[in-house]
Amino acid sequence: MYSSYGALCTEVYDLTKPLGFSFGDVEYYTERLSGVTGKVLEVGCGSGRVMIPLIQAGLDVEGLDNSPAMLDSCRRQCAQLQLTPRLYQEEMYDFELPHPYEAIIIPGGSFQLIEGRALAITALAHFKACLTSGGRLILDLFIPTDVQEHAHSTKTWTTPDQEVLVLEDRRIERDLLEQRVVSLLKYEKWKDGSLLQTELQRLPLSWYGVYEFELMLEKAGFADIVVSADYQYKRQPERAGQMITYEATRV
Repeated sequence: MYSSYGALCTEVYDLTKPLGFSFGDVEYYTERLSGVTGKVLEVGCGSGRVMIPLIQAGLDVEGLDNSPAMLDSCRRQCAQLQLTPRLYQEEMYDFELPHPYEAIIIPGGSFQLIEGRALAITALAHFKACLTSGGRLILDLFIPTDVQEHAHSTKTWTTPDQEVLVLEDRRIERDLLEQRVVSLLKYEKWKDGSLLQTELQRLPLSWYGVYEFELMLEKAGFADIVVSADYQYKRQPERAGQMITYEATRV
C-alpha cells in the first residue's frame, strides 16, 4: 500500500542533499573512523551522501539500505566516481552479511525509523553480533521538538528538467507514551500542469531519552559509551533538537 523511500522520495533527497552536502556528520564520521583499518558498514546508507566521502577518504565502507531506489542512486553516483562498494538491500534490524565489521555507523537519525522498542533492542543486539571484538557502533539520534498532533506542511522544488516536485507531510499518529509519531508523506511530480507521478509513504519516527538509550546500549552488551552533541566529540547534549551521537564498543 505504501512506498518506502521510493523513486520520488529519492529524487527529492538527491536534490536537497546532494553528494557533498553535510550537516557536519561527514566530517565527524571521517574523523572518528580515521584509525579504522577493517571494514565499515553504513546501515541506512541511502544514496551515499555519507558513505561515498568516507570511501574517498580511504575507508573500506559497505552500504546497507532497504530502498531499491536509494541503492540505485548510490550505484549511479559511485559509478560516476569509479567506485565499486558492496551494497546490500536488507532491513536494518535483520540482515545476514558475509563478514563482520570493525565499525557500524548509522548517521542522520536513521535508527529512529525502526518502529517499536522491541525491534530497536533486537537491532542493537544484531549490530553487536555483526561487529568484531572491540568493534564500534556509532549512530545519531535526536529528540524532536515538534510533536504537534495533526501537523501539516507542503514543500515544492523545481528540477533541472523544469518539473515540479511536491511533498505534502501530514502527521497521522502521535503516541507520547511510546515516544513515536507517524507521518503520511505524499510525493508528486508535475510538468505543464499535468501530474506525472505520485507515491505515498508512511514514515514512523521514534525517539529516546539520552540516558534511556545509554541503558539500551549497555543491555545489548556495549561498553565505553560516549555521548556527543552536534558533532563535537564529548560535548554533552543540552536540549532537544540537537543531533546526539552515541559511540559504543562491543565488549
